[in-house]
Amino acid sequence: MMNEEANKIKELAECIYDLDAEVYSQLGSSIGRVYTRDREHCVNEIVHLLVTRSESKVIRSELALISNMARTIPDKQERKLVMTEYNRIIQAVSDLPDSFSGGDVINLEQARLNRFNLRNRFSDDDHMIICISWAYGSGGADIGFRLADRLKINFYDKEILEAVLKRLDAQKDLELIQASAKANPNDTAQSHPEVLNLSEALRTDMPVTLRQRMREFSRYHGLPKQDAIFFNQSDLLCEMAKQEDFVIMGHCAKTVMTNNRIPHISIFISAPMEQRVRRIMEINSRLSVRQAQRMIRKADQEHRQYINFYTGGEWGHANNYDLCINSASYGIEGTVDFILEMIGDWKKKK
Repeated sequence: MMNEEANKIKELAECIYDLDAEVYSQLGSSIGRVYTRDREHCVNEIVHLLVTRSESKVIRSELALISNMARTIPDKQERKLVMTEYNRIIQAVSDLPDSFSGGDVINLEQARLNRFNLRNRFSDDDHMIICISWAYGSGGADIGFRLADRLKINFYDKEILEAVLKRLDAQKDLELIQASAKANPNDTAQSHPEVLNLSEALRTDMPVTLRQRMREFSRYHGLPKQDAIFFNQSDLLCEMAKQEDFVIMGHCAKTVMTNNRIPHISIFISAPMEQRVRRIMEINSRLSVRQAQRMIRKADQEHRQYINFYTGGEWGHANNYDLCINSASYGIEGTVDFILEMIGDWKKKK
């Protein structure tokens, strides 16, 4: 990497770190901060993510977390300034050759045959909830992220939801300590090392002790942990749907919204195997065609089994979605445009 380019990327990493710090200072809550370690360590980590294509989804999720929190800044003028800087950073990241926006799945011959003219109306009382399922390698996650950014609404994927749940757990533990301290001044945070250690373990994915596991077991009411996580995430999605507009990737969100009678749009994004393999190999140049195919088939099978187990539905079947899109026919930006056309009336009303 040339020195000039390296300096440019480091400067961009510092801007991302500073933006996160600014959002934190505006909200005054460490629960909403993405980068909690020392500046030098965090900047170096961000630089690594910016230049490593296979890790680009991590920086995408971290930027989405920052923007999600920034949109809650109460002062409109401060929020506008922060979001202006966020938009500048997003553009700079997108311009990097190894960013999450690089690569596409478009098939130009198919793209020339497609036109769109769809509309879907929501009432003024409904939040816009867009549930996206996607085939691995179809660009679905990038489409969801860009769609949320274009609509200026929040974006949630697996990493973000897990982070939100961990932070909520940690916040609940701290609130219990604070309540206990009010009742008994001698009962301080240090009196509850198992709570602090569990919170730290949740944040850092460290191994937890037997005592901590017993507390988890009690918290999840005896359910297997994977099932408990699914139900906790489902409850969280329902609560979020009462308060905000957002794009949610996966997590059986379509079924969760349907079962709870929450208006939403469900979308499935796929692409032919050839385009998916090409995209995966662009993201990870070390993979052979056969390895990329194996990765895709494995990911599809895992999605299929997860959906079937928790919903009884059939993953990827057209009858289960409002809209199925072949991203190879439009490309990533074209697919975002397609979806925006569909929800155009709602956007104008908001």
